[in-house]
Amino acid sequence: MRYAVISDIHSNLEALRRVLTEIESKHVDEIICLGDVVGYGANPDEVASLVRGIAKYTIMGNHDDAVHSENTYTQVNAFAKAAIRYTRDILSDENLEWIKNLPLTKKLDNVLLVHSAPSEPHEWKYVLSEADARMELSSFQEKICLIGHTHIPVVFRKILKGAVPGEPIGQMRELINVGSVGQPRDGDNRASFGIIDTGTFVYEHFRLEYDIKTAADKIAAAGLPAFLAERLYRGR
Repeated sequence: MRYAVISDIHSNLEALRRVLTEIESKHVDEIICLGDVVGYGANPDEVASLVRGIAKYTIMGNHDDAVHSENTYTQVNAFAKAAIRYTRDILSDENLEWIKNLPLTKKLDNVLLVHSAPSEPHEWKYVLSEADARMELSSFQEKICLIGHTHIPVVFRKILKGAVPGEPIGQMRELINVGSVGQPRDGDNRASFGIIDTGTFVYEHFRLEYDIKTAADKIAAAGLPAFLAERLYRGR
């Protein structure tokens, strides 16, 4: 199966539409979303409805959780809190219920789907360094774990015991961060997503330009913090 993998859309309708248009040309079997459908951006209800309609599986992110969990809400920063309050006011009852019931993990064809860290999915830990990754690579048994949360695309690999030189397939465990559709933070402001083939375990990564100005202008018009609009241009 070929799965398109999207994550951290954060209510950015312009970025999501651009990515979905590109995915249509890639002939994938299904679409997976690794969470944070909402938060930060100006179109949470439209984005939630769109993801509900196109994603075969969607995992809960911390901003999704914060929409209905006061405990998670208290852990995010002031900019995120402002966006969560805005999201709560705008989401339809149907989308709110859908978000509330998203799972924390999903196992699929020897692939584990998690928003943050596979060791403790509900603790919303960030996997940023090689040291973080070493611990997390030992916390799951699947061949690949797909994550988001940091908004920084990266692949960490662990060579398994008994691996045969020259035969990489089946000899490695991988932790793959697909980056962010709606709010990249690696200094590249283009939308990020990936495609995974669960037959060959080949992963492809993609970056796409989208209409940042419209997304940023909508944030300003919604009365959300200006910082949330400005950072889209910087990719930080």
